[in-house]
Amino acid sequence: MWALWVIAVLFLTVGSVGEGWAEDAIGTRPLLTIARKDLHTILPSDSHILIDPYSIEQFLDALDGNPTDWGLVYGHGHQDPDHDERLFTLNRDRDAKREGKEALQWTVVFLWSADLSRYDPTTGGFSLAIGPIFTPTRWGVVRFKPEEVPSNLVVIPNPSTREVLRRQLDAGRKIGIEIAMVGRLIPDESLVYDFSHDEKGLGIIMPVVRIERVEYLMVR
Repeated sequence: MWALWVIAVLFLTVGSVGEGWAEDAIGTRPLLTIARKDLHTILPSDSHILIDPYSIEQFLDALDGNPTDWGLVYGHGHQDPDHDERLFTLNRDRDAKREGKEALQWTVVFLWSADLSRYDPTTGGFSLAIGPIFTPTRWGVVRFKPEEVPSNLVVIPNPSTREVLRRQLDAGRKIGIEIAMVGRLIPDESLVYDFSHDEKGLGIIMPVVRIERVEYLMVR
């Protein structure tokens, strides 16, 4: 009986560690040197790569049909008593009309920017300071939003590149890369319509994506 209990505990422990390793594998990845036009070669064949205004506009066309009239929704801004209600109604109505659209099931790929931060000798990689990329389109400014950013973002260059990057980082140089995030829209509130906090009346559209994979790119 004791032996069976020990085996059961070991089984559960190994299962938990395996899940942790799987989670680590999402965010701990090698640094790839690749041209943007070749990005499709390292991604699932059904991926929709949304990294330029035209491809993003096609994606929004497939989801929501036509751009919103931001001026009408904004009105007189937060001083307008109906401003928040119009924005709420816009999101609610578009969520309802979007149901069942094929594009909701697409595997999508978008980019965030990142700067190398601290070197970790244990992993041989660099932690990252990351942020969204804002893309102006005829729909408004689009900013892709991960439902949850993997907590363990570590990029691991090959040994020769790693030493070059370490010297540059030690010298105070800012080293930027890009993160290709791969996933699918979340089922509820897959697009969020809002206004910029920095520029009055500027419409912001945020596709909210459940992340399944990331790739780190030193773009040529």
